[in-house]
Order: sequence, then C-alpha cells, then structure tokens
Amino acid sequence: ASQPGYTSDPVGDIAALATPGLIHKYHGRALLVTTSACAVHCRYCFRRHFPYQAHQLSQNWPAIHAYLQEHPEIDEIILSGGDPLSLGDKRFCELVAALSTIPQLTTLRLHTRLPVVLPSRITPELLHTLGSTRLHTVMVLHINHPNEIDDQLAAGLQQLGANNICCLNQSVLLRGVNNDAGTLIALSKRLFQVGVLPYYLHQLDPVAGAHHFHVSIEQGQALMTQLRARLPGYLVPRYAQEVPGEQAKITLAC
Repeated sequence: ASQPGYTSDPVGDIAALATPGLIHKYHGRALLVTTSACAVHCRYCFRRHFPYQAHQLSQNWPAIHAYLQEHPEIDEIILSGGDPLSLGDKRFCELVAALSTIPQLTTLRLHTRLPVVLPSRITPELLHTLGSTRLHTVMVLHINHPNEIDDQLAAGLQQLGANNICCLNQSVLLRGVNNDAGTLIALSKRLFQVGVLPYYLHQLDPVAGAHHFHVSIEQGQALMTQLRARLPGYLVPRYAQEVPGEQAKITLAC
C-alpha cells in the first residue's frame, strides 16, 4: 500500500535536470546519469522509479558537454546512475578522458556499490584510469553493514588507496539492517581498517515502496549520540537528509 509522503521522485531529481542525463542541484557540482544498470537493485533506492530511458548518456552527451562548458562554475562532476562502474573499462576510460578535456573541471567523484558485490571490478585498467586522470578522484562507496566488507573487497579498496584515490562511504539508515549503534560503530571501524572514511549516514529517502525500512529521525539522532560518545570524530558520519529545493543536504546531527 502507498504511504503518505512516499513518492516516485523523493529527492527532486526531475526538477533539477539541467538537460537529459545531467542533474544540477548544488553550486559547483553536477551529477551525470551514466547508466541505468546496477549490480544490485536496492529496494530503498531513491531512483528506483527514475525514467532512465530518456536519459541515456550516449544520446545526450552533446547537450551535456555543452551545458558543462557553458557553466564554468561547475568544477566537480559526479558520476552516478545506476552505477557508473557498470560501464566496461574501455567505455568508462573514454568517459573520464572526455570529462578531463573540460577545462574548469577539477574533481571527479563516482558513487558506486559495484565493488561491494563484485570486488574484481577494481581492475588494473580501472586503477590506471582513475590514477592517471588529471582530475582529483573521489570514490564514494555505498556500504550499509560491516558484513559487506570481506577480504576481497578490503584488498581492492587498499589498491585504490595505493593509487591516491580518496575513498569515502555513505550508508542509509535502514530498519532491520543497521539501526543499532553497535552495527554502525562496527561499520565505521571496519571502514577505517580498509582505508575508507565514513561520510554520510542518510535518512531514508521517502521513495514509494521503501516505507518498511523507515527509521524515525528521533531514533537516528539517538543513535548518533551513541556514535559520538564511542567513536573518534573522524569516524562519525554526518547524519543527513536530502530535501528537494535545498541548497545542500540537511544535517540532522553533527
């Protein structure tokens, strides 16, 4: 059954489309919808209803490229989707090379869950592409539970670090998965062991079909109080929520 407030576009992606395939919400950065493909279909995904067919990169690239050139204030490009690492190495390398020719871009950020379910995706070719581009590279992983970090993933993440690729993690606060302090503390510690810093703990985006994962903000804030008491500050993620129309994510707890 549908739940009040749960919609097909909970974070306002459609309203923020600058051109098909490019979302421009925040100052200085824009998000490229690289693909509709993912290695895992998360039931709480805020883009589970996104109309990917109209936003294919290949057919929209000329307009995307022109928009970026016309907006010199955009210096960071975010690769998302879908999952950008669903692209093969050759196509991914070509995309990074094309982006690197846009003079004002200085930072490449990619949001991915694929290495978590397929650690072998961290290939020598991928490492070369990310390690050799002139763009400063940030990889934001999506790991919700410490059990997701096995030895294979740990080895791959350490390779990323050895190639000077900054690795951060974002999680979603999910009922029945990680809505207890012990799990979140263990996750932060395990991330640090493999060279990844906690970045965000997201309040669940109210996407239609995901209400059963809901944890109240008050419960989330109580969990954050325990994390701050038991972890060093650099291992405490920011508890945040994306609200359509805001200039940045809303911080729910320091």
